[in-house]
Amino acid sequence: MLTLFKKEINGFLNSLIGYIVMIVFLLMTGLFLWVFPLEFNVLDFGFASLDGLFVIAPFVFLFLIPAITMRSFADEKKSGTLELLMTQPLTDLQVILAKYAAGVVLVMISLLPTLVYYFSVYHLGLPPGNLDSGSIWGSYIGLFFLGASFVAIGIFTSSITDNQIVSFILAVFISFILYMGFEFVYSFLVSGKIGLIIQSLGLNAHYSSMSRGVIDTRDLIYFISVTAIFILLTKLSLESRKW
Repeated sequence: MLTLFKKEINGFLNSLIGYIVMIVFLLMTGLFLWVFPLEFNVLDFGFASLDGLFVIAPFVFLFLIPAITMRSFADEKKSGTLELLMTQPLTDLQVILAKYAAGVVLVMISLLPTLVYYFSVYHLGLPPGNLDSGSIWGSYIGLFFLGASFVAIGIFTSSITDNQIVSFILAVFISFILYMGFEFVYSFLVSGKIGLIIQSLGLNAHYSSMSRGVIDTRDLIYFISVTAIFILLTKLSLESRKW
Protein backbone atom coordinates (compact mmCIF):
# COMPACT_ATOMS: atom_id res chain seq x y z
CA MET A 1 0.00 0.00 0.00
CA LEU A 2 2.83 2.39 0.88
CA THR A 3 4.51 1.60 -2.44
CA LEU A 4 1.33 2.45 -4.35
CA PHE A 5 0.91 5.64 -2.30
CA LYS A 6 4.46 6.73 -3.20
CA LYS A 7 3.81 5.84 -6.84
CA GLU A 8 0.70 8.03 -6.89
CA ILE A 9 2.51 10.95 -5.26
CA ASN A 10 5.41 10.63 -7.71
CA GLY A 11 2.91 10.41 -10.56
CA PHE A 12 1.44 13.75 -9.53
CA LEU A 13 4.77 15.46 -8.91
CA ASN A 14 6.50 14.05 -11.98
CA SER A 15 3.75 15.35 -14.24
CA LEU A 16 2.44 18.83 -14.80
CA ILE A 17 -0.90 18.09 -13.13
CA GLY A 18 0.28 18.44 -9.54
CA TYR A 19 2.21 21.64 -10.18
CA ILE A 20 -0.54 23.18 -12.30
CA VAL A 21 -3.09 22.50 -9.56
CA MET A 22 -0.94 24.12 -6.86
CA ILE A 23 0.01 27.10 -9.04
CA VAL A 24 -3.58 27.73 -10.16
CA PHE A 25 -4.86 27.48 -6.58
CA LEU A 26 -2.27 29.94 -5.28
CA LEU A 27 -2.70 32.25 -8.27
CA MET A 28 -6.49 32.40 -7.98
CA THR A 29 -6.55 32.95 -4.23
CA GLY A 30 -3.67 35.44 -4.44
CA LEU A 31 -5.36 37.51 -7.14
CA PHE A 32 -8.64 37.71 -5.24
CA LEU A 33 -6.95 38.52 -1.93
CA TRP A 34 -4.35 41.04 -3.07
CA VAL A 35 -4.99 42.26 -6.64
CA PHE A 36 -8.61 42.31 -7.79
CA PRO A 37 -10.51 45.33 -6.37
CA LEU A 38 -13.26 43.22 -4.84
CA GLU A 39 -14.67 42.83 -1.34
CA PHE A 40 -12.14 40.05 -0.67
CA ASN A 41 -9.14 42.33 -1.26
CA VAL A 42 -7.24 42.55 2.04
CA LEU A 43 -5.59 45.89 1.28
CA ASP A 44 -8.80 47.57 0.07
CA PHE A 45 -10.89 46.14 2.88
CA GLY A 46 -8.60 47.76 5.45
CA PHE A 47 -9.18 45.06 8.02
CA ALA A 48 -6.79 42.25 9.04
CA SER A 49 -8.80 39.24 7.91
CA LEU A 50 -8.42 36.17 5.73
CA ASP A 51 -12.15 35.56 5.35
CA GLY A 52 -11.84 36.04 1.60
CA LEU A 53 -9.44 33.11 1.28
CA PHE A 54 -11.89 30.74 2.95
CA VAL A 55 -14.77 31.95 0.79
CA ILE A 56 -12.85 31.62 -2.48
CA ALA A 57 -10.84 28.44 -1.80
CA PRO A 58 -13.81 25.98 -1.72
CA PHE A 59 -14.95 27.13 -5.17
CA VAL A 60 -11.41 26.80 -6.54
CA PHE A 61 -11.23 23.32 -4.98
CA LEU A 62 -14.52 22.43 -6.69
CA PHE A 63 -12.65 22.40 -10.01
CA LEU A 64 -9.05 21.69 -9.09
CA ILE A 65 -9.60 18.59 -6.94
CA PRO A 66 -11.64 16.80 -9.64
CA ALA A 67 -8.76 17.63 -11.99
CA ILE A 68 -6.41 15.85 -9.58
CA THR A 69 -8.57 12.77 -9.07
CA MET A 70 -10.05 12.28 -12.55
CA ARG A 71 -7.17 10.05 -13.64
CA SER A 72 -7.07 7.89 -10.50
CA PHE A 73 -9.01 4.91 -11.84
CA ALA A 74 -10.25 6.20 -15.19
CA ASP A 75 -6.70 6.25 -16.56
CA GLU A 76 -6.04 2.76 -15.16
CA LYS A 77 -9.17 1.47 -16.88
CA LYS A 78 -8.43 3.11 -20.20
CA SER A 79 -4.82 1.91 -20.31
CA GLY A 80 -5.83 -1.59 -19.19
CA THR A 81 -3.60 -1.53 -16.10
CA LEU A 82 -6.44 -1.75 -13.57
CA GLU A 83 -6.61 -5.54 -13.69
CA LEU A 84 -2.84 -5.73 -13.35
CA LEU A 85 -3.02 -3.40 -10.35
CA MET A 86 -5.72 -5.54 -8.76
CA THR A 87 -3.58 -8.67 -9.06
CA GLN A 88 -1.07 -7.14 -6.66
CA PRO A 89 -1.11 -8.38 -3.04
CA LEU A 90 -3.46 -5.56 -2.05
CA THR A 91 -7.16 -5.50 -1.30
CA ASP A 92 -9.47 -3.19 -3.25
CA LEU A 93 -9.80 -1.01 -0.15
CA GLN A 94 -6.02 -0.67 0.21
CA VAL A 95 -5.72 0.43 -3.42
CA ILE A 96 -8.49 3.00 -2.92
CA LEU A 97 -7.00 4.32 0.31
CA ALA A 98 -3.55 4.66 -1.27
CA LYS A 99 -4.95 6.75 -4.13
CA TYR A 100 -7.15 8.72 -1.74
CA ALA A 101 -4.25 9.47 0.62
CA ALA A 102 -2.13 10.68 -2.30
CA GLY A 103 -4.87 13.11 -3.33
CA VAL A 104 -5.26 14.39 0.22
CA VAL A 105 -1.51 14.94 0.55
CA LEU A 106 -1.54 17.01 -2.64
CA VAL A 107 -4.37 19.13 -1.18
CA MET A 108 -2.30 19.66 1.97
CA ILE A 109 0.74 20.65 -0.09
CA SER A 110 -1.34 23.21 -1.99
CA LEU A 111 -2.62 24.70 1.28
CA LEU A 112 0.77 25.07 2.97
CA PRO A 113 1.98 28.05 0.85
CA THR A 114 -1.16 29.99 1.80
CA LEU A 115 0.31 30.30 5.29
CA VAL A 116 2.28 33.16 3.74
CA TYR A 117 -1.04 35.00 3.52
CA TYR A 118 -1.64 34.42 7.22
CA PHE A 119 1.75 35.77 8.27
CA SER A 120 1.38 38.73 5.89
CA VAL A 121 -2.00 39.70 7.32
CA TYR A 122 -0.70 39.02 10.84
CA HIS A 123 2.02 41.65 10.41
CA LEU A 124 -0.21 44.08 8.50
CA GLY A 125 -2.57 44.40 11.45
CA LEU A 126 -2.49 47.42 13.76
CA PRO A 127 -1.10 46.39 16.12
CA PRO A 128 0.62 43.36 14.49
CA GLY A 129 -1.22 40.19 15.35
CA ASN A 130 -4.59 41.91 15.60
CA LEU A 131 -6.62 39.18 13.90
CA ASP A 132 -8.82 36.27 14.89
CA SER A 133 -6.29 33.43 14.74
CA GLY A 134 -8.72 30.91 16.23
CA SER A 135 -11.19 31.47 13.42
CA ILE A 136 -8.42 31.26 10.81
CA TRP A 137 -7.02 27.96 12.09
CA GLY A 138 -10.56 26.57 12.36
CA SER A 139 -11.12 27.61 8.75
CA TYR A 140 -7.91 25.86 7.68
CA ILE A 141 -9.02 22.67 9.39
CA GLY A 142 -12.46 22.96 7.80
CA LEU A 143 -10.92 23.61 4.38
CA PHE A 144 -8.71 20.54 4.75
CA PHE A 145 -11.68 18.30 5.60
CA LEU A 146 -13.70 19.86 2.78
CA GLY A 147 -10.87 19.14 0.34
CA ALA A 148 -10.57 15.59 1.69
CA SER A 149 -14.29 15.07 1.01
CA PHE A 150 -13.91 16.37 -2.55
CA VAL A 151 -11.02 13.94 -3.07
CA ALA A 152 -13.22 11.01 -1.99
CA ILE A 153 -15.94 12.17 -4.41
CA GLY A 154 -13.40 12.49 -7.23
CA ILE A 155 -11.97 9.03 -6.55
CA PHE A 156 -15.48 7.58 -6.73
CA THR A 157 -16.41 9.25 -10.04
CA SER A 158 -13.08 8.12 -11.51
CA SER A 159 -13.92 4.53 -10.59
CA ILE A 160 -17.20 4.45 -12.54
CA THR A 161 -15.85 5.53 -15.92
CA ASP A 162 -12.78 5.16 -18.13
CA ASN A 163 -13.14 8.72 -19.43
CA GLN A 164 -11.26 11.35 -17.44
CA ILE A 165 -13.42 14.21 -18.72
CA VAL A 166 -16.61 12.43 -17.67
CA SER A 167 -15.05 11.75 -14.27
CA PHE A 168 -14.13 15.43 -13.93
CA ILE A 169 -17.63 16.67 -14.83
CA LEU A 170 -19.35 14.18 -12.50
CA ALA A 171 -17.02 15.08 -9.62
CA VAL A 172 -17.64 18.82 -10.08
CA PHE A 173 -21.39 18.25 -10.26
CA ILE A 174 -21.63 16.01 -7.17
CA SER A 175 -19.26 18.21 -5.17
CA PHE A 176 -21.22 21.34 -6.07
CA ILE A 177 -24.54 19.72 -5.16
CA LEU A 178 -23.20 18.59 -1.78
CA TYR A 179 -21.53 21.94 -1.12
CA MET A 180 -24.15 24.42 -2.32
CA GLY A 181 -27.24 22.42 -3.32
CA PHE A 182 -28.64 22.11 0.19
CA GLU A 183 -27.96 25.81 0.78
CA PHE A 184 -30.08 26.69 -2.27
CA VAL A 185 -32.91 24.46 -1.07
CA TYR A 186 -32.78 26.10 2.36
CA SER A 187 -32.55 29.65 0.97
CA PHE A 188 -35.20 29.49 -1.74
CA LEU A 189 -37.49 26.49 -1.20
CA VAL A 190 -37.74 25.33 2.39
CA SER A 191 -37.45 27.28 5.64
CA GLY A 192 -38.01 26.65 9.33
CA LYS A 193 -36.84 23.56 11.17
CA ILE A 194 -37.08 21.33 8.10
CA GLY A 195 -35.01 23.84 6.16
CA LEU A 196 -32.33 23.83 8.86
CA ILE A 197 -32.22 20.03 8.77
CA ILE A 198 -31.82 20.09 4.99
CA GLN A 199 -29.13 22.77 5.28
CA SER A 200 -27.22 20.64 7.81
CA LEU A 201 -26.94 17.86 5.23
CA GLY A 202 -24.67 20.02 3.07
CA LEU A 203 -20.91 20.39 3.25
CA ASN A 204 -21.08 24.17 3.45
CA ALA A 205 -22.99 24.22 6.74
CA HIS A 206 -20.32 22.17 8.51
CA TYR A 207 -17.46 24.00 6.81
CA SER A 208 -18.93 27.34 7.92
CA SER A 209 -19.37 26.00 11.44
CA MET A 210 -15.68 25.06 11.67
CA SER A 211 -14.71 28.44 10.20
CA ARG A 212 -15.98 30.12 13.35
CA GLY A 213 -13.02 28.62 15.19
CA VAL A 214 -14.99 26.02 17.13
CA ILE A 215 -14.15 22.43 16.21
CA ASP A 216 -17.39 20.57 16.87
CA THR A 217 -17.29 16.77 16.99
CA ARG A 218 -20.48 16.68 14.91
CA ASP A 219 -18.75 18.51 12.07
CA LEU A 220 -15.78 16.13 12.15
CA ILE A 221 -18.08 13.10 12.17
CA TYR A 222 -20.00 14.56 9.23
CA PHE A 223 -16.90 15.05 7.06
CA ILE A 224 -15.50 11.65 7.99
CA SER A 225 -18.87 10.05 7.19
CA VAL A 226 -19.07 11.70 3.75
CA THR A 227 -15.54 10.54 2.98
CA ALA A 228 -16.28 7.00 4.21
CA ILE A 229 -19.48 6.79 2.13
CA PHE A 230 -17.72 7.70 -1.10
CA ILE A 231 -14.79 5.40 -0.38
CA LEU A 232 -17.31 2.59 0.21
CA LEU A 233 -19.09 3.48 -3.05
CA THR A 234 -15.74 3.35 -4.82
CA LYS A 235 -15.09 -0.09 -3.36
CA LEU A 236 -18.51 -1.29 -4.57
CA SER A 237 -17.80 0.19 -7.99
CA LEU A 238 -14.51 -1.69 -8.29
CA GLU A 239 -16.05 -4.92 -7.00
CA SER A 240 -18.79 -4.68 -9.65
CA ARG A 241 -16.23 -5.62 -12.31
CA LYS A 242 -16.24 -9.13 -10.83
CA TRP A 243 -20.01 -9.54 -11.08
